Order: sequence, then structure tokens, then C-alpha cells
Amino acid sequence: EKQKPTHIAVVFDAPAVTNRELEFSDYKAGRHEMPEDIRIALPYIKQIIEAFKIPMLLKDGFEADDVIGTIAKDAEKEGFITYMMTPDKDFGQLVTEKSFIYKPAAYGKPAQVLGIKEVCEKFEVENPLQVIDILGLWGDAVDNIPGIPGIGEKTAKILIKQYGSVENLIAHAEELKGKQKENVINFAEQGLLSKRLATIIVDVPLEYDFEDLKMESPDEEKITALFAELEFRNLAKRILGKEIQIQPAAKNQVGAQMDLFGNTEMETEVLEETSSASPEETSYELKNITNTNHTYHFINEKTQRAALIEKLNAQKSFCFDTETTSINALESEIVGLSIAFKPHEAYYIPFSKNQEETLQILNEFKPLFENKNIEKVGQNIKYDMNVLSNYGIRIKGQLFDTMVAHFLIQPDMRHNMDLLAENYLGYKTVSIETLIGKKGKNQGNMRDIAPEQITDYACEDAD
Repeated sequence: EKQKPTHIAVVFDAPAVTNRELEFSDYKAGRHEMPEDIRIALPYIKQIIEAFKIPMLLKDGFEADDVIGTIAKDAEKEGFITYMMTPDKDFGQLVTEKSFIYKPAAYGKPAQVLGIKEVCEKFEVENPLQVIDILGLWGDAVDNIPGIPGIGEKTAKILIKQYGSVENLIAHAEELKGKQKENVINFAEQGLLSKRLATIIVDVPLEYDFEDLKMESPDEEKITALFAELEFRNLAKRILGKEIQIQPAAKNQVGAQMDLFGNTEMETEVLEETSSASPEETSYELKNITNTNHTYHFINEKTQRAALIEKLNAQKSFCFDTETTSINALESEIVGLSIAFKPHEAYYIPFSKNQEETLQILNEFKPLFENKNIEKVGQNIKYDMNVLSNYGIRIKGQLFDTMVAHFLIQPDMRHNMDLLAENYLGYKTVSIETLIGKKGKNQGNMRDIAPEQITDYACEDAD
């Protein structure tokens, strides 16, 4: 979207033994086996790449790094600007005026494009090729490249800054002192070996043509089928510009999923909706608040609250959610409380900015929340418990947290409620941004919104 490439390729490691392993049998010896979830996902990854009509390259005896390095050098000779998409520090050695590292976004940090300036600053070198010398001295624990004992990242940078290369350092080893001098002399061959292992090969004998790497329009039919199978709704909308139709799960699958949340009434209803759907409805648009029957109540009178509490005291379980002024539970003020105990019906109780009035209303609900015989259900319920504890309410009884439950069955996925609603209920929730605006310095909070306008959003959360 940003770089708008004219040519593209994805490179994989070949299964054959590499030249580095032949030279150093312990190369990458410390690496764990491929995680099971990645192994299972790999065939799908390749199918998606094929559906996008992106060429896949690999070469026996060489690593993916070498193939990428070779293509980058070839591309530079042909006048291309090349982006090597990788988080790997080793690729710093390949950076030139026409070849850049495109470091993907990760851990909340945006994607970065690293050129000569950035690489030289990071490694404190004059030339990106000296990254190889840094790694030769420092080694690389990930690839089990030994380096020279006693030389870490900081010392390697100092020595290469002074001597320029591993070879020149070894030639002037007598200028060093103490243990460092001893190690450089005794492990000189190991340092040179480490430099060779860290050097990305840029003349791999590849059989390819840049014409074969030209960007093509993706196979929309294949992508749609794959994304539907994998339930990649958001990604499909971003890439294809439209909602995809997801086949509802079979009865036994839906039942198993609903069982997780312990709600047999909801399970029965979902099964009935699935079984009674017409063929045209079997592939459906996501449900949402506008196309789903629901009854959401705005509760603002003491008599209404008393009637609701009486109903709740007769339940074995209910779900609740709080609306607040901050994501920091200990600093936030409660703005509203939503409660549900059966599908498609929920109640919203607003609270005044006056904290004394708020405390009085919450005290009406205190015996309910502290009733040990009634289960309380929530999403990230710890947050809501902390909010209520600010007002002297200590929630008691059995708890069920949908976020924690999902983490237990799908630990590698995201667990936010919007995503769970899409994946398990085929439902698109109301975005909080429709109420308080997009994230940023101008975003408001729930206190800025009229209580009546919050009702549907809050009730939907509890529902």
C-alpha cells in the first residue's frame, strides 16, 4: 500500500543441508523445532501466497537470506529500489543506496524503513558491510554463531570502530591487553569462521527472471475461499473491499462453542436459527444491531432498578459490563452499568457525575454483586471488578471471563470482544469510536455522551 512494488517475491529456506552447516556442524544447533501452530499454518500461508500470485523462491544448499541477498544485488544492477521485508539484524549488511530493510510493525511499534544512515547509527559503523564484522566478533546466539569469547555487542562496536574489520583486529591483536588480547589470539580462527557464517551470500546461482516477479492482480476467488475458511473477515474487507460470506458452523460445532460459555439457552437459539435458515441465508452478512431483534432498556428510575434487581436475584447467572471514563480502572469513574441474563435483552443503568449519587445507586446493587450464589460473567472481568471496588463493592461467587476462556482455547489469537463476537456469533458490534471518536488527542470519553445514546452500545456489550 505504501511502497507500491512493481515486483515481489517470497523466499523460503530449502529443506536441504546448507553450505554453512557443512562448514560448521553446530550452526543453528540450538534452535527449537518449528512451533506446532506455525507448522499447521504453513500450508495455508503458501496457499495465500499462491492466491496473491506471488512467486515463491528457494535454493537447495542456501538459506532464504542468501536468496534475498542475491535478488537484492541483482535488482540493484538493474536499477530497482529494493525493500527486504525482515526484522533480522543480519540484513543490515545488505543495505545500500538502493536496498532497504523494511522492518514489519511489531509489539505496538510501527513499521520502519532502514537505510544506510539508520544501519550505521544502530551498529556504530561507517559502512553497512561492517555489520558482518560486528557479528563475527559478537556472534549470534540465535544462529549459534560463536564469535570470540568475551566480546559482546558493545565491545564489538568499539573494536570495529577502531580496527575496521575482524581481519585487521586479529593482525593488531598484540595492541590489545589482558584477557581480550588472549581471546583474540586464541580464537582468531573462530572469529574468522563466525564472520563467514554471518556473511549473507549474494551470488547464489538462481534461475529466475525479473519478468517472473512482476506484481499481478490476485486471484480474488481463491482469496475469498481461503479467507472464508479461515474466517479472516477484517482482512478480507481490507484487501477485497467487501464483506465475505462465512459458512455457519455445523450444529455440533456451534454447540461445542456455545458450551464453552455455559449458556445452553443461547446455544439452543443459535442452533434453531442455523437449522431454519433458507439456502439463501446460509451464506450471510454479519449480524449487527440494526438487523437483529433485541430489546434494550434504559433504566433511570429507582422503581425500575428495584424491579431489575428482583429479576436478577432469581437468576443463577448474569453478565455485566461497566462504562467508565478511563482504561485505568483505579482512576476511572463509572458512567454506566449494563446487565443481561438472557439473549437479545439487556439493561443500562446510567450514573451521575455526582459521585455521592452514583454511590447511592450502586449500593442498591451491592447485595446482588456480593451474592455468592449467583455467577457473574464478563469480558476482562477483572477490570470491572476493580472499578466496582472503587465504590466499596466486592464481587463474590463464581466468575466466568470470556476473555480468559478464549485465551485457554486459542492462546495465540487476540481476545477482544469485537473479534470474539465475529468469530463465534457472526456478529459485528457497535464501535466505541462511533460514540467518542477515533483514538487520539481529540477522543472523548463516555462522560461526554448523553446517557440515552450510550444505551444500545452498552447493552450490546452485556448481551
